[in-house]
Amino acid sequence: MSLPVHISELEIVRGRRLVVSGLSLSILAGERVAITGPSGAGKSSVLLAIAGLLEPSAGKITVGRAVVKGEPADKVTLMQQRPALFPWASVFENIALSLRFNGAEDGVVEDKVMGLLAKIGLSDRANSQPHELSGGQQQRVALARSLASDPAVLLLDEPFSALDPEMRSSVRADVARLIESAGVTTLLVTHDATDATELCSRTISLSSIHALAA
Repeated sequence: MSLPVHISELEIVRGRRLVVSGLSLSILAGERVAITGPSGAGKSSVLLAIAGLLEPSAGKITVGRAVVKGEPADKVTLMQQRPALFPWASVFENIALSLRFNGAEDGVVEDKVMGLLAKIGLSDRANSQPHELSGGQQQRVALARSLASDPAVLLLDEPFSALDPEMRSSVRADVARLIESAGVTTLLVTHDATDATELCSRTISLSSIHALAA
């Protein structure tokens, strides 16, 4: 299931700085949209607000019919720049975390996690520790973890920025395949035009929709 996202007259202030002002945006269920713009334009802040991890100063955000009010939004998953895998847990358990938290039975967890590992080409690394993986492999695991709970909206904040060009291309292809098969509504923050065109059907520049750059 995917859900639409609607933003109306959003304003975000961080510290004493107005980061975003007057942002209105509608994203259809299942649509993939890239958000670009200069550093300081508030791209990451918008994702945090949609995820319910940052309360805006004004405006309204809805995911489906639910209003996001500054607390973690249901069915919304944010994947940030760094994989942030738990170093003490295996690859399998990192991906399984949300499923176990939601009370999924062991058989369901096994099927879901191994299915995701197969899709990212890491079936043989289920018992590995995060430090045993390359940067690209860690990012794939982080994506699988983000999709394990079947979110309706996936927020990606510069997910390839730490990767070298060759690895970036490979991981980007895996991400494109996974989010397309999942049919999840996706917002991608990126500075890279190739990321935007290969992963998304629409690109929006914050500088052109009333976000105020620093």
